[in-house]
Amino acid sequence: MKHIHFVAIGGAGINPLAKFARLAGFRISGSDLRSNEYIEKLQEEGVAIHITSALSGLKNELANDIDWVVYSSAVSLNEENKEFFEFLDQNNIKHSKRDMFLDFIIKENKQKLIAIAGTHGKTTTTTMVAWLMKNLNLKANYILPAEVEFGDSVNFDKDNEYLIYEADEFDKNFLSFNPYITLISGISWDHQEIYPTVEEYNNAFIEFLNNSNNAYMFERDAEYLNHKADNIVVLSSESEHLNKLTLKGKYNREDAFLAAIAVSQEFNVKIDQCIKILNEFKGLHRRMEEITSNLYTDYAHTPEKIKAAINVAKEMVEESKQRLVVVYEPLTNRRQTYIKHKYTDVFMGVDQLYWIPSYLARENPLDKILTPKELIEYMENKNIATPLEISELREIIDMHLQNGDFILCMSGGGANSLDEWLRENY
Repeated sequence: MKHIHFVAIGGAGINPLAKFARLAGFRISGSDLRSNEYIEKLQEEGVAIHITSALSGLKNELANDIDWVVYSSAVSLNEENKEFFEFLDQNNIKHSKRDMFLDFIIKENKQKLIAIAGTHGKTTTTTMVAWLMKNLNLKANYILPAEVEFGDSVNFDKDNEYLIYEADEFDKNFLSFNPYITLISGISWDHQEIYPTVEEYNNAFIEFLNNSNNAYMFERDAEYLNHKADNIVVLSSESEHLNKLTLKGKYNREDAFLAAIAVSQEFNVKIDQCIKILNEFKGLHRRMEEITSNLYTDYAHTPEKIKAAINVAKEMVEESKQRLVVVYEPLTNRRQTYIKHKYTDVFMGVDQLYWIPSYLARENPLDKILTPKELIEYMENKNIATPLEISELREIIDMHLQNGDFILCMSGGGANSLDEWLRENY
């Protein structure tokens, strides 16, 4: 049995993969700079996890014959880990990013990959495909990047033919795969530190599509890429089947439609049966997740994701007749330099917006840190917005909760983010 050591094992990308590898029969260990509930659960199950740096964690575990070290892009792109990679090379230890390792598992188990990719909507769509196939008894393994109500975030059975996985474009990770079925949930230029131009970003998606056996995507995304191919089924957002979906939020309904069409056509299931099942979809962790009554958290951190989250919230307050209050923490200052001009109409329909400083990660030290006040200036309806420090939030949120308002908090960060602050305080 191979021993796989995972660096940053508490992270949203690495943790489910580590659990999946364990179910697939590998011995696992790991390290992380700080503990969390996911790490603690693995430790309770007897997994050796070292709360320390990548290099120290590796040295602590090395006596146990490590066969492969797996790490995230966040680890590989961090200059502080240079000594860690030098140590790996000097000791001839096999190592790679997470998707190369997953591709190895896929090939070893002769599975067919159902890959969901896109700038926005891919986590929700991935979970919807898993929910749909589970309820249709179409047995599939899956690795979900978020906690779900219908079971564990990972599933593995060596007899299952398919694997459902969110294929991330960051650091070109998704190019490790040759999917059997691909779903594209939505595309707009992102991760500018990896793809300096729109053309480079789009070309990566085209290459991914060319690597796929069959693919499904909306017409607008096919036009955005300016790409057509015989293996691509192009969907219309005007389909009559969309009207049969009753989920809250236009974009949630489109994600569900994409999942329904792909599963219906690939597995010869009636589309109405797929829609009926998806109308019962319960959602997932950090996607309009209720922290306490009238207080919600969402992972939205790009203009498209923000609009989608607000769209869901607006449909909810339309029924409840509440005021819609938004708290927004941008994810990375680097991203803000590219998307600031898109904030023009993003917060339309919001009654009150509180904008707190950006969550900083993998920043370019040459970039000026943009303040909430500066970013608010790009809004058309800037009169609704107030710049705020996170230290001032408790009083503000308590006031709006007492008033019976609907509060949506949007952030993309992890540790020390707005989302973590909400969970600690509410």
